[in-house]
Amino acid sequence: MDRLICTWFGAGLLRPAPGTWGSAVAVILGVLLHRLGHFPLLLAATAAVTALGFWAVPRYTRGMADPDRSEIVIDEVAGQWLALCFPSFGFWQAGLPADSFPYPGWLAAFLFFRLFDIRKPWLVGRADRDGGVRGVMLDDLWAGLFAGLATMLAAAISHLWLM
Repeated sequence: MDRLICTWFGAGLLRPAPGTWGSAVAVILGVLLHRLGHFPLLLAATAAVTALGFWAVPRYTRGMADPDRSEIVIDEVAGQWLALCFPSFGFWQAGLPADSFPYPGWLAAFLFFRLFDIRKPWLVGRADRDGGVRGVMLDDLWAGLFAGLATMLAAAISHLWLM
């Protein structure tokens, strides 16, 4: 069961680039969650999958020399959903219907998340270098936070430019 959770039901076993596959699956599911219950459901799911990751990763990696294995993508799911929470909140606050999650929002969150997750600047890299099972989750949560902020900044700049 721990392996199933950590690989996000097999998404982490896809090759090449399991982290990107995990993030892509997370975006699809995240947009679906937004459409089903808007921002509150996506936020609750993000909190739940984050807690699940902190619980399952240590169990799955117990005894392994390197706990940051490429097939573990529950961290990408948590980070990607955190990034998606930012535009989801904006759409919710603007009163857009739940069945609306315009593509620039989810696409920007995906691209920024992958950028921060791969490049690992500042706190993302620090969490990754700290290693261990906490680092597996934390670097992606930092990447998700920065991706969410970057998505909102890009949206603000885009909206100002269009005015």
